[in-house]
Amino acid sequence: AGSLMTTKLSQPQSTLAKSLTSTSTNAPYFKAFESTEIPPYVTNCPSNGLCSRLPPDCMTCNTNYSCIYGKMATFDCKVKPHVHCVDENNHEQEDFTINMTCQFCWQLATSDYVCTNSTNCMTVSCPRQRYNATCTVRDHIHCLGNRVFPKMLYCNWTGGYKWSTALALSITLGGFGADRFYLGQWREGLGKLFSFGGLGIWTLIDVLLIGVGYVGPADGSLYI
Repeated sequence: AGSLMTTKLSQPQSTLAKSLTSTSTNAPYFKAFESTEIPPYVTNCPSNGLCSRLPPDCMTCNTNYSCIYGKMATFDCKVKPHVHCVDENNHEQEDFTINMTCQFCWQLATSDYVCTNSTNCMTVSCPRQRYNATCTVRDHIHCLGNRVFPKMLYCNWTGGYKWSTALALSITLGGFGADRFYLGQWREGLGKLFSFGGLGIWTLIDVLLIGVGYVGPADGSLYI
């Protein structure tokens, strides 16, 4: 019985030793392969620039979720492989710190990210319509959480109509429906044309409505 137990235990140990030997033998091959292959993110990383000015995709930082919202916080970062940067004294470094405001990416100001646009929703509606957009943080901005996030935005596309042109037509040729024709509202334009601007009453009302921006293009876009 004792010899049988010894035989059963010796076989897995031999297999384990063989696997470890095989792994250690192949390790230099994989290491050499990784060192020669250049990752795609390197093309977006400036060479020999300040480490603190690198885009977020070029570094790995320790996320500090215990920071106080809205306050400045310091984060320890390290450059990714194949990325070269320097400090203020032009000395190459790998470990550095960055200072940024403690906030999640979706809490950034609208000027700090770019979102997809929608040309299907109506901008002149009550209540004003929203659409689902996908937003991406700009490269030089640092924040917590995902850098690509969904957000509900107000419809804000334009079809090329000018508010000043529409108002000028409403004041001068509004009695003939020129303002409504310009905005693409053909039925209202014909109604004004054949009623002589509603005997002047419709013309005055349209001047006020276009002046305050309540009446806009028929396609639902915003004025330029």
